Amino acid sequence: MRAVDTNVLVRLLARDDARQASAADDAIAKGAWASHLVLAEALWVLDAVYERTPKQLVAALDLLLAHETLVLQDADVVAAAVAQFRARPALGFSDCLVLEIARKAGQLPLVTFDKALGRLDGAQRL
Repeated sequence: MRAVDTNVLVRLLARDDARQASAADDAIAKGAWASHLVLAEALWVLDAVYERTPKQLVAALDLLLAHETLVLQDADVVAAAVAQFRARPALGFSDCLVLEIARKAGQLPLVTFDKALGRLDGAQRL
């Protein structure tokens, strides 16, 4: 299985360049894998560059989680992060993902200076 980078995920979701979207579709047709870092970067691009709303970002994440041929690193962790983000979109997806990665690794609490993140179960505000 091949791995994909941030630009491939962005093309899959943004569909703003027909040639690149088609190439991205072809690249993952026989199976592909995306890391946490690639996923976080892609969501950042969709938020910062494409100005997608939290609701649209959750929809994009749901699409990726349900994709037939794309595998996300630790999909269970990503799903838990999506649930946190869906409930508290002001946090940002990457904060939710960092917390859920730490939880899976058994490395809690996640210490943070972020007031909102520090309120979540498993996090501790400094």
